[in-house]
Amino acid sequence: MKEYVKIGLFCSLFVICAAGFVVATTLGVIHYNNTKGQGGLETPGLPELTVNILNEEEPAGLQLAESAGEPEQPADSPLYYTAYCIKSGDMISRIAEAYNVTQDTILSVNNIHASRSIQPGQYLKIPSMPGILYSVKKDGETLNSIAEKYNVDVQKCALANNVATTDELAAGRTIFVPDAEMDWATKQEINGDLFTKPVHRSYYISSRYGWRTSPFDSSRRTFHGGLDMACPRGTTIYAALAGTVSATGWSDVYGNYVIITHHSGYKTLYGHMSKITTVKGAKVGTNSKIGEVGSTGQSTGPHLHFTVYKNNKSMDPQLLLK
Repeated sequence: MKEYVKIGLFCSLFVICAAGFVVATTLGVIHYNNTKGQGGLETPGLPELTVNILNEEEPAGLQLAESAGEPEQPADSPLYYTAYCIKSGDMISRIAEAYNVTQDTILSVNNIHASRSIQPGQYLKIPSMPGILYSVKKDGETLNSIAEKYNVDVQKCALANNVATTDELAAGRTIFVPDAEMDWATKQEINGDLFTKPVHRSYYISSRYGWRTSPFDSSRRTFHGGLDMACPRGTTIYAALAGTVSATGWSDVYGNYVIITHHSGYKTLYGHMSKITTVKGAKVGTNSKIGEVGSTGQSTGPHLHFTVYKNNKSMDPQLLLK
């Protein structure tokens, strides 16, 4: 049975403080202390660190991205929000179905970066119609141009946001775009279905993404920018996603390495190889063989070091692997 809060015209004040946001309602409007919206052809920001792509240590300052904003919402808008408390066993797809919206809607409106990270007790805001949030990029954009971009009904946009179709919008304003969808890559990233595992046999994780005690100096803490997958020397390494081999070579840190450039700003790095079986410029498909596991460079034993980059910033591979 759904847990929900319906917001009425004469509610004086209702406050929910959970999962880092506050809901305050008057005249049928729910306001959240969020500042940034996401559009369908954009990928929401993820916790990330700027890195030198061949440098093992990354600077401090891991920062969570800002929360999603909410469009300005007049009292007579058909767009309203319901607060839903996640229960044990809930799935975003089932919540979306229950409220007659799409998964994209819940992901976008709640600025969810990794669907696997939702927790019981966390509150979600559910809009009264399917759609996604869009943050106006520059002064002068109109609902006409936004609706054309997403191939949706401009009149529904106007009604949901109480804005004339030709009104010029200010940069940074958040608009709810009814019936719009996220692009495929964004959704795959959020759902952790973008990359296949680069080794297909059994392995164990010898080091995860994040801060750790240095395996070479126990007195130091260093940032580990990837996932170490320990398995026997000679194990086949596969491309985790189709792309173009943009670099191969030797690094003092990663030993024999391969870097593949993929779509939408993604790159993957495969390190410590015993053998490289591809060349720079080669077009590779998902699951194409690119090398074999080894222990070259700074390594304590046979394993694959696997890093995922988005716009040259590292991400936790475990959130993205199928």
